This record gives sequence, C-alpha cells and structure tokens, in this order.
Amino acid sequence: MNQQALSAFIWSVADLLRGDYKQADYGKVILPFTVLRRLDCVLEPTKAAVVAEFAAKTAAGINPDPFLLRKAKQSFYNTSDLDLRKLLGDPDHIRENLYSYVSAFSPSVRDVFDRFEFAAQVEKLAKAGLLYQVAEKFARVDLHPNRVDNHQMGLVFEELIRKFAELSNETAGEHFTPREVIRLMVNLIFVEDDAALSVPGVVRSIYDPTAGTGGMLSVAEEYLAEHNPRARLTVAGQELNPESYAICKADMLIKGQDVRNITFGNTLADDGHPTAKFDYMLSNPPYGVEWKKVEKEVRREHEREGFNGRFGPGLPRVSDGSMLFLLHLISKMRPAKDGGCRFAIVLNGSPLFTGGAGSGESEIRRYVLENDLLEAIIGLPTDMFYNTGISTYVWVVTNRKPDYRKGKVQLIDASGMWQKMRRSLGSKRKELSDTHIEEITRLFGDFEEADRDGRPISRIFDNADFGYRTITVERPERDEDGRIVVGLKGKLKGKPVADTKLRDTENVPLKEDVEAYFRREVLLHVPDAWIDHDKTKVGYEIPFNRLFYVFEPPRPLAVIDAELKEVTDRIKVMIEGLDA
Repeated sequence: MNQQALSAFIWSVADLLRGDYKQADYGKVILPFTVLRRLDCVLEPTKAAVVAEFAAKTAAGINPDPFLLRKAKQSFYNTSDLDLRKLLGDPDHIRENLYSYVSAFSPSVRDVFDRFEFAAQVEKLAKAGLLYQVAEKFARVDLHPNRVDNHQMGLVFEELIRKFAELSNETAGEHFTPREVIRLMVNLIFVEDDAALSVPGVVRSIYDPTAGTGGMLSVAEEYLAEHNPRARLTVAGQELNPESYAICKADMLIKGQDVRNITFGNTLADDGHPTAKFDYMLSNPPYGVEWKKVEKEVRREHEREGFNGRFGPGLPRVSDGSMLFLLHLISKMRPAKDGGCRFAIVLNGSPLFTGGAGSGESEIRRYVLENDLLEAIIGLPTDMFYNTGISTYVWVVTNRKPDYRKGKVQLIDASGMWQKMRRSLGSKRKELSDTHIEEITRLFGDFEEADRDGRPISRIFDNADFGYRTITVERPERDEDGRIVVGLKGKLKGKPVADTKLRDTENVPLKEDVEAYFRREVLLHVPDAWIDHDKTKVGYEIPFNRLFYVFEPPRPLAVIDAELKEVTDRIKVMIEGLDA
C-alpha cells in the first residue's frame, strides 16, 4: 500500500466520525489510533515471547523491564496478551479492554497516549457507540515496518496533520517542514563531513529544538544510514504541541532511539536539555510569531545570566522570536575543542536586516559574524512552505569552519531553483527537485562564486562586509543673527551647541575610514558639521536581495514609442468600427 492509499484509508475513518465529531476534532481520534496500530504491528512478532517472559519474571520476583526489552527487540513493550485484533473478539467490553491494553505498554508509550488525551477520546467514542467500529477499521490495516517503512509512515503522519490543520484553520507548517527542504538542510550540515561520517562505528548527536513530528531528525537518520550503515546517530529534541510531540516520540521509539531525549515543553521558557551540547542541529522555528508569553522567563535569563545563558548577545523585538531560537542553538554547539558543531536553521527575511545599529537583532547578527559562526545563507524560492508563501532563508552556522572559509560568508540565491507541484498543498506550490538539491549542495561544497544565465547565484563576502558604523552628525545651533551658539559651562564651554533639529545619522561601512567618509560625504555639503563620537554605534545587516540585484537597463525609448503607437492604432481602429 503506497503512502497516498494508506492516508486515504486512514482518512476514511472520518466518515465514521462525521456528525458525532466536529471536523476540526477528527485528528484527536485518527492520530492516536494510527500510532496505536503502528505500535501494535511492530510488537506483533515478539508478542507471545514478551507475555511469557513477563509472567516468568514477575512470578520470580525479578524486575522484568530489561528482559522484556530484549525479548521485544524494541525500546518499548506491551505485557498484555491483547492486541487491537483480539479486542474485537469481545465487543461488549472493548472500552475496558482497550484501557487495559494501553496501560500495559511501557511508560514511554503510555506518555505518548497521555499527550494525545486518548482516554477522553475513548470515552467519547464509547458514548457515541463508535469505539468498536473505529477499532475494527484500524485493525484491518497492516502498519508493520516491513509493509510501511519509517520514511513512508512519517509522510502519512504529515499528510494527516496537514489535512486536520486545514479543517481547523490551523497552520500545518507549525507542525512540520517539507521533506525536500529538510533533505537540503541535512545535506548542508553533513556535506563537509562525509569522510568523518564514513568511519565504521562513528557516533554523532543531532538536536532539533522545534521537533514537530520528528521529520528533521528522521531524514538525518536516513541520510547517515544510507551513507554509513555502521554509523549511529543519537537524536534529541523538544516540542511544544502535544500531538506533534506524541507522534515524534512514537516514531523515535520504533526506531530504537532513547526517547528520554525527546522532551515536551516550550524550548525558550523551559529548556529540556539545559546542559547538552550537540554535533549537529536542525530547526524550522515559528517566524513572525511574538514571544510575549515567554517574555518574563527570557528577559530574566538575559539579564541574570548574560553570556553564561542563551540570550547574552541581545533580544529581538517581541513581535518575532525566531532569532531567539538562533541564539538557543548557538548555546547548544559542541565546543570547537571537542570537535565543534554545524547547524542549519530556516528563518524568514526579517533576521537578515531588521533593527538598526545597537538593536537586539543587530547585536545578535554582530555576535554571529564577529565570532565567525556564519558559514552560509541560502535564499529559497517563495511558496515552499505549507503555511506561508513568503521568502525563507537557510542559515548554516558552525564553530569549526575549514581554513578556506574562515572570515568569510557564502550567500547562495536559490530562489529560482524550483519546480511547480502537481497539486498545491496549502500555501505550498513549489518544490525542490533532487537536481535542485544537488546543485545547491554542490555550490555550497565548492565555495566559489558562480553565475547562472548571467545572474549571480553564489557570492562570497568577508564578515566585515556586513558591518557598519552609525555616526551621529551634529550641526551648530545659531542665534537670530546667524551666529553659532556656544556652551557656557561644563565640557561644552566654548564649543558649539548642537541643534537637535538638524541632527542626522550616516551609516559608514565598517571597512571604510570614518573620517574619510565624513569629509567626502558630509563636510563637502555642510562644512559646519561634526561627528559626536560618543553616539557612534556598530551595526550589522545582510541585505541579501540587494547583493544579488542585477540592474536591467530600460528598453530604448524608440521601442516603447513604437509599442504605444501600435496599441493606440489598434484602439483607434476598434473605435472607428464601433462608430460604423
């Protein structure tokens, strides 16, 4: 059964729920039952052995947990002799038996169903007389990994979540990222490490602070398994949405990961991995979303802990918290002396340029660039994500740049690399093909300037190219007779008094001498001006689109005139025809 057919089959359960459930609540039933059936199928081959082992070890007074995990050949187990199909043999007691079956799972799985609030749905289904029919429907489908692999199962979950999000007018993009975007990000963080990752038995860690349903972690695992089956990737993550968290945790359980590393809660307010450092990280945080709910906790950490905490460099405006996730990831980087870290994060355009010199956003960019952490930024096409059509950018950040990249930043304009989807999904109308992903990865790996169809698509800059000094230009106050007013006391005594109405600012590129700029651009026009050096601030911005702009001269006037004449002549003929 392919992914589309499987999604359609599971979605058909909605026909049973119609009338008793609002459309927006279908997912509250379908998602946990899909997870339950998946776990049911995974444990089926070892079911009898686990039940027998549980009885033997319990009778002997021995803690059965490690023995049951070994028998189950998974990182979870179920000690009940029931399964979803057996439940159907006793229709009159299906509610009680279902509770008994779910409670017999190991604690990590029970937590998954608690996050789904599964008990409340079981009660509602039983009351409506639908519990048996729903259970019978799911018992019919085979979700064993031999039939539906983990990658395919991930796509099923994403398809279902997208449908439920559309029905409830929620944003599906809050829950997951398109798979081809994740594949690009995974390529970018691994591409320079292929040699190290091919070493037999190598172990690396990866983290996603906005894990959603676990798609980024899954694709990273798949990449490493494909390139080096003997390598091991330990995953960690945190997720705020209970249903997404439950799916992510269930997915990691099936893959044998330590699900204690998947934590629940708000990453910014309550870091689930406060002391951990990682080799790789991936994230697609919410952008353009205010962080007012966690403002108290974030400001307290910023003020009390400074650079010993996560938010030392500065805080962005409350209306957009995406740069807080950038700082959070930087705080999780494995130190360079211990091997270092590379991560990729998707951001909108705002973090590139919002905020002038001295603002929180500018100070964050300053910290990233002056510490030589930014390796590359890739501009993606519009209409790539399910919940927004705006331009997005992948930042690649590392504290272990190769020597040839040190002090440099590569910008890649991939906005023209896309193919139209056969069918739009929400706001997503475009996708990256395998060829596009390979080309972007090659451009990043080559680290060279490149053009395409006469336009630049890869450019390389010094870190300092993005910096500037904002200088305050003062001019003297004058009395009614036009004479310059001078100070009468203090440090201004005998010096011209600045006229605040004439005060102005200039942004001077960081690489340029301030005095030379001032003489050329200011004194030439206003000879009485001076710089108040006490007010000078350093700022950083990355004007991505401007740096790839190619001037296109207007067409010759004669050509435009000829086109206008052609149009007016045509209109004239039409009018004459009407008169006739």
